[in-house]
Amino acid sequence: MRYIFVHGLGQNSSSWEKTISFMENTTQISHLDLFELLKDQKPTYKNLYLAFSEYIEEFSEPVTLLGLSLGAVLALNYTIDHPKRIQSLVLMAPQYKMPKLILKFQNIIFRFMPESSFQKLGSSKNDFIVLTSSMMDLDFSNDLTRVQCKTLVLCGEKDRVNKRAAKKVAAQIPKAEIRTVMGAGHEINVDAPEKMASILNNFLIKQ
Repeated sequence: MRYIFVHGLGQNSSSWEKTISFMENTTQISHLDLFELLKDQKPTYKNLYLAFSEYIEEFSEPVTLLGLSLGAVLALNYTIDHPKRIQSLVLMAPQYKMPKLILKFQNIIFRFMPESSFQKLGSSKNDFIVLTSSMMDLDFSNDLTRVQCKTLVLCGEKDRVNKRAAKKVAAQIPKAEIRTVMGAGHEINVDAPEKMASILNNFLIKQ
């Protein structure tokens, strides 16, 4: 089994390091940098998803996807398109229909942030704005039932923005369960890595 951790927007692969350090089996874990997958391509969601899909296809063994926020969107999208390819799925702070007002507000915040903040993540301010703008029309509302694998939906106790979507996702996916990570906000892997690892260990041991 290959476990692929997919970070959120504003993070990179190192955001998973503390969580992974508490995992019971780390030999089959991969945690990629999303912007590195794009190489020289325009940073649209379509291009990122295609590059992400190609990355997953490199693994011959069964795959479990574990995604946070943007990573959850990509993981959900791929599982909908390739339901037999994914053994199990973990969606953290997921959205199934992009909240346009939040994305627009996020883009406004990005415009006022220093370029150096984005360079630390291996990208640029414009790349972030282009990517979030290209996600505005994503909507998996009618596709959630296509996810047939065992699914764990996680949301931080303080993550008010994503709680409703997380509950909807868990209700619509046939084999899904939902858990709240106490004391955590949106970035569960940063706020509560040990708690999240414990939940993941319990879920994955059942696979």
